[in-house]
Amino acid sequence: MPDIDIIKQMPYSLEAEQALLGAIIIDPALLTEAVTLRADDFYIEHHKLIYNALKDLFSLNKNIDIVTLINYINNSPKDSDFDNARYIKTLCELGAACTNITDYIEIIKDKALLRSLIDASRNISDKAFNDGGDAKRVVEYAEQQIYDLAGDNINNGFVKIDEIIVDNYKEFQRIMQNPDQVEGVKTGYSELDNYFVSLGAGDLVIVGARPGVGKTTFCMNIAANIGKAYKDGDVAIFSLEMSKESLVNRMLSAEANVDNYTIRRASFSTPEWEAITMACSTLSNTRIYIDDTPSTTTTDMKAKLRRLDNPKIVIIDYLQLIECDKYSDNKVLQVAEITRSLKLIAKEMKIPIILCSQLSRPNKNVKEKRPMLSDLRDSGAIEQDADIVMLLYRDDYYDNSGNADQDPTKQQEIECIIGKNRHGATGTVKFAWHGQYFKYVAIEEGHDEPAGH
Repeated sequence: MPDIDIIKQMPYSLEAEQALLGAIIIDPALLTEAVTLRADDFYIEHHKLIYNALKDLFSLNKNIDIVTLINYINNSPKDSDFDNARYIKTLCELGAACTNITDYIEIIKDKALLRSLIDASRNISDKAFNDGGDAKRVVEYAEQQIYDLAGDNINNGFVKIDEIIVDNYKEFQRIMQNPDQVEGVKTGYSELDNYFVSLGAGDLVIVGARPGVGKTTFCMNIAANIGKAYKDGDVAIFSLEMSKESLVNRMLSAEANVDNYTIRRASFSTPEWEAITMACSTLSNTRIYIDDTPSTTTTDMKAKLRRLDNPKIVIIDYLQLIECDKYSDNKVLQVAEITRSLKLIAKEMKIPIILCSQLSRPNKNVKEKRPMLSDLRDSGAIEQDADIVMLLYRDDYYDNSGNADQDPTKQQEIECIIGKNRHGATGTVKFAWHGQYFKYVAIEEGHDEPAGH
């Protein structure tokens, strides 16, 4: 470890780093407040080691105190001859006076961003000197460097849905002017619920589909159903791909039966506007929370969930976008680590977790395109850890690509194949697919008419 007293060449705050780490060691619950920090946001190398150790112990549900922390660090392969015991005790002394860690977190993040800007400027300068005088390429490189830097620092956390709807609703106006008491959670689709009774505490539920079939829509429909039916609990959505605004617009489209294209243009007829207004009111009265932070680990998710009042169910879109700090050279082991971690979170917090997952593309030489459990991409651990696996199949998805027989009667039909059900039978539930509304309707329950019709 370099001499702390002589490190002055880059922006950093020794006092903030020391005080924050000391405060977390004294009160490990504060780690949930600091979850937006990355190890690299700390400048002192040994501080990075200590912060990673704290997160590891938290993720493993281990007790965090001076003794366990020192023992964990001493057994770390990255540990050196540094006097961990004495230094950690010093951190605790400094952290004892820490009354508001939010300020320290912001200081550390601000200094880290300044260092990143310095590194980016050096990279841009090197590119300008060494790229043969091609100014356009250097400018494009510089733009990408800054864009990547801005993206790395996007971490807004949860935003309650009514706040998102207020902004969306104002944007619409601007453009126009210029259940049962059964334990667990029902999906809101009675034919589907008949297979499970309900999604129970500790269940890990996989929703698998190939890209473009509609797994995000299916899960958002379930989220809206649950949000409207259960007023006593929070519906937590981690959207790693889509922005919260786009996701809510889709949910409004499904709730109002108004074409999503119309919503994006805010070009409403009077009945459509009335339907959108009602949909905004309906969804605003739910306890749905959306976190669209793009780079998220299971440890981050766990910390954020603990800050909600009463999580009822968690929906994650989707598995392959979750980051994993371990097994960087082995995707199969990474996926296994993620699904196992999510299963443990579901059990510990006594809530069901719905996890979207991509499926492998079908063999073009095989006529039967319906997905199977073996199509779950990257790891057999997905099936192993899951309590329920639902696989979505849309025949017209393959018709359009010329890989299946044409059948006009199935153009708007989606099959939800229950490939695994730890609580009961497997089978298939058929849905009508209203693509323009991003909406699934169980065929047995009938079809909704568009707004104004």
